Amino acid sequence: MTQATFCDVSLPVPLDHCFSYRLPLTLRHRVQAGCRVVVPLGGRKLTGVVMKVHDEAPDGQIREVLQLLDEQPVLGEELIELGRWIANYYCAPLGEVLRSMTPLTGEIRKTRLFSLTDAGRDAARQLLLAAAGDDPTLQIVRLLEGRPLTGSYLQKKVPKAAVILRSLQKKGFVQVEDLQAERDPLRASAERLRATFLAAAPQSMRLNKQERELHAYLEIHPGSHNVAELAEAVTGASTSARSLARKRLITLETESSPAMFEPDRLPRTLNPHQLLARNEIEAALREGKFQALLLHGVTGSGKTEVYLTAIDACLALGRSALLLVPEIALTPAVAGQFFHRFGNRVAILHSAFHDTERAEQWRRIRAGQACVVVGTRSGVFAPVQNLGLVVIDEEHDGSYKQQDTPRYNGRDVAVVRAQAANAVVVLGSATPSLETRYNAERKKYTLIELPERIEQRPLPQVELIDMRQEFLETRRQATFSRRLLAAIGERLEKGEQTMLLLNRRGFSSFAACRACGERIECVHCSVTLTYHRRDRRMLCHYCNHAQKVPSVCPKCQSEFLHFVGTGSEKVEEELHREFPAARIARMDRDTVGGKRHFETILHGFREGDFDILVGTQMIAKGHDIPNVTLVGVVSADVGLGMPDFRAAERTFQLLTQAAGRAGRGDLPGTVLIQTINPDHYAIRFAAAQDYQGFYEKEMQFRRLMRYPPFSALANVLVRSDKQERALEMSTELGRLLDPAPEGLKVLGPAEAPVVRLKSEYRYQLLIKAGNRKRLNETLQHLRGFAQARKWSATALVIDVDPLTLL
Repeated sequence: MTQATFCDVSLPVPLDHCFSYRLPLTLRHRVQAGCRVVVPLGGRKLTGVVMKVHDEAPDGQIREVLQLLDEQPVLGEELIELGRWIANYYCAPLGEVLRSMTPLTGEIRKTRLFSLTDAGRDAARQLLLAAAGDDPTLQIVRLLEGRPLTGSYLQKKVPKAAVILRSLQKKGFVQVEDLQAERDPLRASAERLRATFLAAAPQSMRLNKQERELHAYLEIHPGSHNVAELAEAVTGASTSARSLARKRLITLETESSPAMFEPDRLPRTLNPHQLLARNEIEAALREGKFQALLLHGVTGSGKTEVYLTAIDACLALGRSALLLVPEIALTPAVAGQFFHRFGNRVAILHSAFHDTERAEQWRRIRAGQACVVVGTRSGVFAPVQNLGLVVIDEEHDGSYKQQDTPRYNGRDVAVVRAQAANAVVVLGSATPSLETRYNAERKKYTLIELPERIEQRPLPQVELIDMRQEFLETRRQATFSRRLLAAIGERLEKGEQTMLLLNRRGFSSFAACRACGERIECVHCSVTLTYHRRDRRMLCHYCNHAQKVPSVCPKCQSEFLHFVGTGSEKVEEELHREFPAARIARMDRDTVGGKRHFETILHGFREGDFDILVGTQMIAKGHDIPNVTLVGVVSADVGLGMPDFRAAERTFQLLTQAAGRAGRGDLPGTVLIQTINPDHYAIRFAAAQDYQGFYEKEMQFRRLMRYPPFSALANVLVRSDKQERALEMSTELGRLLDPAPEGLKVLGPAEAPVVRLKSEYRYQLLIKAGNRKRLNETLQHLRGFAQARKWSATALVIDVDPLTLL
């Protein structure tokens, strides 16, 4: 490796250019493009990715690299090029893109070091004379007089230290330094460490009794030992092992997470449609060039088994495979099947893992120890070696779209990555997105269909229940229709299971005053607060602001408050009242705090511990529970009236996916859909399970209104904590785009549907374009305009190919 004097580093800041740094002599032969380094920027220390090493001296003063974090590049040339494509296409700073591509933050320990300034020391003398001895500000000043201290240490010593430190920093009395260092790998839990004898202790080295016993034990018993298991043979093994490793008498290595199951290579019998799909994918793999295939199969048609056999074929050709699933909820179920099939060759990447767990899996993949990778959206950046197959399950799902910078769509990035690697990409869904289906219609993708369920099982019978008619006949506003209650009772008598979907959290949607009509709204957002009865609070689902349930109207002091609407929590309560003996579980964001909670509830339902499962959209996707014979949709209208051109598509997809949970075993299934819009085409086609009919109808609307896939779309959002400033900036953009550039149509500026969100006022422009190149040029021009006007880094938000306009 040649020695270089300088390097260009991409940093996670809202700027498009790289920063140049001098390499210390000790790093000049070690730093390569793709490695991470710690560098100074202003008063901060940031982790960035080296883009280039060179000997061209930059102009002006140049600072030195502080630390090299990787001896080998964490991002290869292929992934760096993918990062550049994302930065350009989605109009995002390259440094922020590269940061999102490396899930290794768990290996970096970040601390903030506080110290007194000269002005602070002068003020401290006056404070020592004036303040009382128990004053918290005085306590912090006394602590900092001795030496600089970390924020975490001060927080332990003084209550509300964070608030006091911010105040002192604003006054110029305290300065802060951001520190970054590699985490000590020896701090891993004993269950994940393995100890091996390395060397005898020199006579001059003193060891305590427990250290001597462990050292002797490892010398007598050669090989690698789990530290937690050593504790059974040697007292204090965990502490002693770390001490001996620091003295270089033994080695400690982090143990990879074992596979959950042993590999099981029993052959699977494919039906004729599955066999045709497998053969077409295998033929594409053998050609060794990029191809995109859309696997459109009805719910329960066995798409996962096609994925498994396709991956078998890919591995047989000596290449690796990547499977993307849309959200955390799907990963445990899918991972189980893949561990059964491929054993320790599987690596799992998803956001429910801790940082250290993700880093461990990431390094296994980069080392080539895992050739089958299962991951959620960010798994598209896994450093898979010799990629041959990319599978995107439920490709229509909105969770593939990142909602923060960089706002990429994991599905589209996966297609671009497969194209660069000459790999085959398979997009699977029972309800493909209109864009994907349109690509198949234009022959950009090859369409493969699975029109039947496996083992010739029938699709469920779907029945629409008109809740308007139900009200006329019963003269009461009820959550459940008589038909749905009777069907649930029948399933309970037969010992069969029921799933009930209502895609709305909480107990009631909002609280309103009967006297003056005032609604209880969030103090930070222009939305009403949702009533959560179990937690006894009003909660904002956008910013998580919570407050006590009011006893009187805050505007007119009336006691007549009315709780309006129904959420999943209220559905659960009413079910308990209607069926006291039934075992009922609820699965939504309030009951599922992480992957383990989710698995516990779902496992209990699968094992028959519950009769009824109530939940939001997370119960509607990917679950295969044979004993579920009834699926009830409490309200099919939730989301249908949203101010978003995709509202009908999302409703159709959710209802179709939910219906697909019924009748997946030997018993036939029934689906009951309650609605006040039984004539809406999205609901009618979902009830008929007619994807083609919905596709043709919705495409007429999209073509008429020039919405995707008939145009490229970008949502440009301007935001500020001051409404006047947000209006001023949006007006400037409106003038800049008036008249609209040739080939573009600009809607707005106008208030965003949620005009105030997290204490920021928001105004937006929608830009439609027939040409993506022209759209990208316009968006880059807007970015340059904002930078030239010195707008704050968060003022301008550009969302290319948005999935929601809220």
